Amino acid sequence: DVQLVESGGGSVQAGGSLRLSCAASGYTSSRNCLAWFRQAPGKEREAVAVIYTRGDSTYYSDSVNGRFTISQDSAKKTVDLQMNSLKPEDTAMYYCAAVISAIPSHCELRTAFSVWGQGTQVTVS
Repeated sequence: DVQLVESGGGSVQAGGSLRLSCAASGYTSSRNCLAWFRQAPGKEREAVAVIYTRGDSTYYSDSVNGRFTISQDSAKKTVDLQMNSLKPEDTAMYYCAAVISAIPSHCELRTAFSVWGQGTQVTVS
């Protein structure tokens, strides 16, 4: 089974930085969508950053573009989210998600993400 395990969340003051990491396992495909979503209390889960593992094309939500960077290490099967210039509105539970054996257009579909991690909390004060 495909598994995703997040790490790196925590509390930070506004303007600070955090780095989240997601370790993936249980698959061999090199064509996948790996993403970070977040969900704040009372709000819908939203995609903040997505990367297609064949070619490294990326997508960022408007709210994080220029502040967050998604990257992957295909050999280690990890996907990281570097978060800089954090704001209180970035406070949320952050989830790693994946579409395995994907085509690039799958990365645009929230409903295509069928594998999820357990989440890691990020709090910005």
